[in-house]
Amino acid sequence: PIAINSATFVGNQIAGIPGGIVATLGSVFPSIILVTILAYVYMKYRNLDSLQYVLKALRPAVVAMIATAGMSILVTSFWGDQVVGVQTINIVAIVIFAICLTLLFKTKWDPVVIMLLAGVLNVVAYLAQGLVV
Repeated sequence: PIAINSATFVGNQIAGIPGGIVATLGSVFPSIILVTILAYVYMKYRNLDSLQYVLKALRPAVVAMIATAGMSILVTSFWGDQVVGVQTINIVAIVIFAICLTLLFKTKWDPVVIMLLAGVLNVVAYLAQGLVV
């Protein structure tokens, strides 16, 4: 996101809207090409045993990276950028998390719907805090 935003900003400053569009495409296009090539190679060779062994070996690392990112988001959501402590806990975020986690396990709702609900609850809580203060 930082690279795309920076490219768009610089391109827009130098050459206006067309410059922003070209700079953004220049930032994104190499990744698109690389992912397309990798997808093609995977689709062509997906039945090879050696490729399946490599993918099975990478699976724990991918799970660990996703878990680490999730924990980082959770800690930032609950405590912000401050040092973790009792004084800095975001009670609203914890309540929204608990509600959504309960709905996720107790209902058959689509996770995307639950994420949208979390966003709506956060907006409502923000607006309610604005009215109270």
